Amino acid sequence: MIDQGLMTRKSVAAIIIEAGEHTLGKTLGPLSIMALGIGCIIGAGIFVLTGTAAAHYAGPGIMLSFVVGGIACAFVGLCYAELAALLPVSGSTYTYTYATLGEIFAWIIGWDLILEYAMGASTVAVGWSGYIVSLLHNFGINIPPQYAAAPWTEFKLPDGSTGAGIVNLPAAFIVLMLTAMLIAGTKESARLNNIMVGIKLFVVLAFIVFGVGYVTPANWHPFVPDNTGTFGQFGWTGIMRGAAVVFFAFIGFDAVSTDMPIGILGSLLICTILYVAVAGVLTGLVPYTELGVPDPIAKAVDVIGLTWFSVLIKIGALSGLTTVILVLLYGQSRIFFQIAKDGLLPKMFSDVHPSLGTPSKSQLLIGIIVAVVAALTPIDILGEMVSIGTLFAFVLVCGAVVYLRKSDAEVARPFRTPGVPAVPILGIAFSVLLMVFLPWQTWLRLFVWLMIGLAVYFAYGRSHSVLLNGAAPR
Repeated sequence: MIDQGLMTRKSVAAIIIEAGEHTLGKTLGPLSIMALGIGCIIGAGIFVLTGTAAAHYAGPGIMLSFVVGGIACAFVGLCYAELAALLPVSGSTYTYTYATLGEIFAWIIGWDLILEYAMGASTVAVGWSGYIVSLLHNFGINIPPQYAAAPWTEFKLPDGSTGAGIVNLPAAFIVLMLTAMLIAGTKESARLNNIMVGIKLFVVLAFIVFGVGYVTPANWHPFVPDNTGTFGQFGWTGIMRGAAVVFFAFIGFDAVSTDMPIGILGSLLICTILYVAVAGVLTGLVPYTELGVPDPIAKAVDVIGLTWFSVLIKIGALSGLTTVILVLLYGQSRIFFQIAKDGLLPKMFSDVHPSLGTPSKSQLLIGIIVAVVAALTPIDILGEMVSIGTLFAFVLVCGAVVYLRKSDAEVARPFRTPGVPAVPILGIAFSVLLMVFLPWQTWLRLFVWLMIGLAVYFAYGRSHSVLLNGAAPR
């Protein structure tokens, strides 16, 4: 049984007081926060996961998958907005869980978020690699395919033969480059992010407006392909599994929820509409069976046959994917910072560089690990490892809103989730439903990761806990 000490939670009042102390500086303004949110939400889903989910699970019905994901995200987003306004400190879902269910559960969700953010950044880096290889090919520069693919990943050569990957060097390169930028300073990173977000949104709209004229409607039939006889492979179960996979694309709002609620709700509706529109054009240009590649948009614009347009779209895709990696690396360092400040990880993770003002040690370690994973792991395995962790975190967020309305009803809330408890319950229901449609291997990986996390907690975290041992916060 879990003893009472493990159930100890921080009071909401104490966490609000901590918001003004012992935290990283607020270096980003409202526009940069919104740009960070858009930069993460619009990116991986459109440029990477749409093709994978369409090819393996949903077919053209991937458009419906995005609708389901968007609805679920709206319920969860409303809950995130209340918690982000009520508990405005670094740590995201980790902090919210600490205030409700206690330290042991906060550690579990924090450990889960480490997996989510690291695997998410690695997934997008692999997609980035696919697009940069395709773009350079337009200019006559050909990166040997075995050095742009994970080990044992098969690829087709121009002569029709197949080969196997050795290491994905472009994926590792982009992670390390962005890590260096984040170590140098968040303001500088945010300025580049804002520019790339503007380019990306322009190119996404151009793909929709221009590409729709080249759509072959026959590619949309059947809209919901018949189930293959295997649960989750096409048919309506495939639509739901597709929704579970592409839900990864909606994690942008929780990556910036520690800074400002507007980063959560500001663009969810627009992002969902754009997802559906891009998915429609994509599956209309290319038969869904051919979209199981890291760079599906590049494949689609090459079908149009206009080199200038192809180059433009690929540049936009690279901008979009770069912003996603940037946000995920940024968000993970902030989660590490808060967990270490609570004593559950070594102090080095909460150290801030005296002149740069960034958690340089933890950022460097995170960047190296993510780069290695991106270089050596296929994209389909990476993508599956992200979604279940995201959904698990969302279940706890929605539950936290209901709990705090009762346990800390007197605390003023700058933003209140409407329709409590109905909205949080719907958020939980949608999240659990999507988790059910993920394959059992995904559940197994999550279970193993959480067991490792519990071992780390009982071996180190519990004995160093600021809360359980009565030490003054660092």
